[in-house]
Amino acid sequence: MTSSHQQQIHPTRVMYTMLRVSDLDRSLAFYTQVLGMTEQYRETFTEGRFTLVFLGYGDRSNGSLIELTYNWDQNNYTHGTGYGHIALAVEDINAVSTRLAEHGVNIVRQPGPMTFAPDETGHREVIAFIEDPDGYRIELIETPAKPLRN
Repeated sequence: MTSSHQQQIHPTRVMYTMLRVSDLDRSLAFYTQVLGMTEQYRETFTEGRFTLVFLGYGDRSNGSLIELTYNWDQNNYTHGTGYGHIALAVEDINAVSTRLAEHGVNIVRQPGPMTFAPDETGHREVIAFIEDPDGYRIELIETPAKPLRN
């Protein structure tokens, strides 16, 4: 098989991750106003009594999105033990964490180095964990901007 043929028989990117939310307006405010995502598009299914809102950073044609699913007649969900978290890159984790705390966001792990995962040079990623309004965990990973080369 050629490598171009292999690319055709495998998925090519993560399109979105779906989260069920209990209050669509509250979740939209969190993801757009607090985390700075943009609403990419929405679909309302009146007969099915649910609304889907897709959010993300940048262009939806090549970036990953979060789909907020709001079922009109249900406002209580359990996460189970299998769900982990969504990870977001931040340039300055301490500044972002301070801003999130000012917005009342629950920071469940303050910024600090990962405990058990140094890279090959001994460096440990600096991370924090927050929760969205429905209690979904979101990991913040500090990824400083790379300086532009002349």
